[in-house]
Amino acid sequence: MPESRRRVFIAGQWREASDGAVFDVLDPADGSVLAEVSDGTLADAADALDAAVAAQASWARTPPRDRGEILRRAFELIAARADDLALLMSLEMGKTVAEAKGEVAYGNEFLRWFSEEAVRIHGRWMQAPGGGSRLLTIKKPVGPCLFITPWNFPLAMGTRKIGPAIAAGCTMVVKPAQQTPLSMLALAAIFEEAGLPDGVLNVVPTTHAREFSENLQADARLRKVSFTGSTAVGRMIVRQSAQQLQRLSMELGGNAPFIVFEDADVEAAVDGAMLAKMRNMGEACTAANRFLVHSSIADEFGQLLARRMSALTVGRGQDEGVDVGPLIDEKALESVSQLVTDAIHDGARVLTGGSAPQREGFFYSPTVLVDVVADSMINREEIFGPVAPITTFETEQEAIALANDTEYGLSSYVYTRDLARTIRLAEGLEYGMVGVNTGLVSNAAAPFGGVKSSGFGREGGFEGIEEYLDTTYVNLPV
Repeated sequence: MPESRRRVFIAGQWREASDGAVFDVLDPADGSVLAEVSDGTLADAADALDAAVAAQASWARTPPRDRGEILRRAFELIAARADDLALLMSLEMGKTVAEAKGEVAYGNEFLRWFSEEAVRIHGRWMQAPGGGSRLLTIKKPVGPCLFITPWNFPLAMGTRKIGPAIAAGCTMVVKPAQQTPLSMLALAAIFEEAGLPDGVLNVVPTTHAREFSENLQADARLRKVSFTGSTAVGRMIVRQSAQQLQRLSMELGGNAPFIVFEDADVEAAVDGAMLAKMRNMGEACTAANRFLVHSSIADEFGQLLARRMSALTVGRGQDEGVDVGPLIDEKALESVSQLVTDAIHDGARVLTGGSAPQREGFFYSPTVLVDVVADSMINREEIFGPVAPITTFETEQEAIALANDTEYGLSSYVYTRDLARTIRLAEGLEYGMVGVNTGLVSNAAAPFGGVKSSGFGREGGFEGIEEYLDTTYVNLPV
């Protein structure tokens, strides 16, 4: 991407950071420098919020159809440039180009969905139960927002927040992840080309993440924060929101169970497991983290899964024939390696993988572990890597108890042919999303989000735009 688009984007202008500082964006395949990006300062953050506040009133008055048409134009531009965006994402994040194309398509669907939802914002009209007046409700945009996006889905996590905000009539400041700012900056350039008015979308890459959010959240003009990332950082943002009572959407960590019952189609379950585990090299909050398999089919499931995992090719995401790219950085590699080491120490056996390949970059071999004890650390923490630990169970009640034995509650997966059981599981699992006989739950038309320490609020679906709307009640005596 051109150097002029590797700067901060404020009030429709691409400019250097206020102090001229830059930071390096690295290629996780070999640690080399891909690009230098302007390192936004607290002064830049303040300018970005000033721009969002200045644009808010006129943007809120913009007809819904006009807002929707801008989203539609951005959707069409992204679709036309999918290959270039996928390559850029692959370079800065590490995922394969094929998988990056999948993210571009998935993320773009949020723009199409919310381009259609923009004209469907409505309140209600009713007679007061006691008579004498009419009750009217009006939906209004929340106001200026702060979006903090993660490195693992650098485009889709942006469109999932920007799409409904634009549709609802909100302005915004976006802080992309330090590791992957290029995709977000490319997205900002597309919205600029699509005709989004100056100041509606402002993007400030920065290495000063904590100070950035602290300062903006201390400003009473900021009315909402949407964050996707770790639970620890999410808790900090929630605390910071208290003084100004800001609206929040928190999409935090996960520890997804993948439950396979004795009546399941084992081959179909393995197909689903590959989807649920290996999307984004396992670096996804929705990734299957714990494989809970009935003891009667655990050996068969484990062997089939190990065969599929061992056949995957590890390498640079841009190379032909590669299935699994590098992890995001050295810290991620060390974390995955330690979790596997701890599981083996607790008695787990390695069916395939179990170590990092001897090569440059932050790679880890696709791994299947069996005989993993339920309380092993690998079943407690989010793995965020290509490792599938298998733990057995005997009864449905035990499976539910094991699945719910975590502070997290984002996504879960169930494989069974028993319809009544699927209903019991859907009701009994403490998760915001349940995939039944599928390894994929994400869809722009569905409400994405979790419960417990996985956060609150929903992105996508009819529910997604409500996160950016306030309700005003009007009493009309007659």
